[in-house]
Amino acid sequence: MSRYAPATRPTLYFIGVTTAKSSIMRVFPAWAAHLGLDDAEIRGIDFPLHAEPAAYREAVAFIKADPLSLGALVTTHKIDLYHACRDLFDEVDPHALFMGETSCLSKQGGRLVCHAKDPISSGLALDGFLPRHHFARTGAELFSIGAGGSTIALTWHMMRASRGPDRPSRIVVSNRSGPRLDEIRRIHAELASGVPVDYVLAPSPADNDAVVAALKPGSLVINATGLGKDAPGSPLTDAARFPENGIAWDLNYRGDLVFLDQALRLEAERNLQVEDGWTYFIHGWTQVIAEVFHIDIPTSGPSFEEISAIAARVAKG
Repeated sequence: MSRYAPATRPTLYFIGVTTAKSSIMRVFPAWAAHLGLDDAEIRGIDFPLHAEPAAYREAVAFIKADPLSLGALVTTHKIDLYHACRDLFDEVDPHALFMGETSCLSKQGGRLVCHAKDPISSGLALDGFLPRHHFARTGAELFSIGAGGSTIALTWHMMRASRGPDRPSRIVVSNRSGPRLDEIRRIHAELASGVPVDYVLAPSPADNDAVVAALKPGSLVINATGLGKDAPGSPLTDAARFPENGIAWDLNYRGDLVFLDQALRLEAERNLQVEDGWTYFIHGWTQVIAEVFHIDIPTSGPSFEEISAIAARVAKG
């Protein structure tokens, strides 16, 4: 017998680790009213990091079979859930197929569709704060700490040939264990982008400090580990020296944001641009809501600004 109760209203699920703490639980009802989805609700489903495949399969099978369960946003478990449930998907979009992950489940004509929305949402967030032609002007590098789904998506975005010269001169990806590095290396090899990429096994924060210390001025350093939100701490030590004139981006917007605090302490000294994950949160959720409820949500302009303002008002008081 399933532990999940059938939905009584059109329902979007949030599959994560600590979903009750997310601002989306307050933001979604306000967005739903604004977007005309008045009867819709959101429910969280929490799993520990790297849960058993059977746990993912039970949740996805329930969503697939339940008529009013319309879809889900997946965070943290994007790669594990994809591999555990691949045979349950009736359709897999090209990004999800290529990257071997899912951040969104939706239904189309009764068919369960698996999507990878992160290449779109991370790209929108990145391009929203990067200075114009930043990499072309500076020759800077990109260091993403953590080799999970977010790093796969954002490096894909930055490596695309369509960016022309505005691509990092080098990309570095680190991870605490080897298998994730092997997987992202395979994906990058298929891209054949021409951008040099180094893969660093970094079991301790000091290993990441060493990478940061060797980066060129202006380089972008990203915390894509979940540390600070899904687990305590930072992938760097307090001794880390961010690159001069660089950019520090914490993909998290809530929790004990140690990485963000480390960057802010050096903001003036190193002339850093420091960004949190709030805009990434907005784009990530609106992309999924649009897909699951089959509505159009703009990604820029006055309508998007209104949606962002509603979220800030509700979540940040």
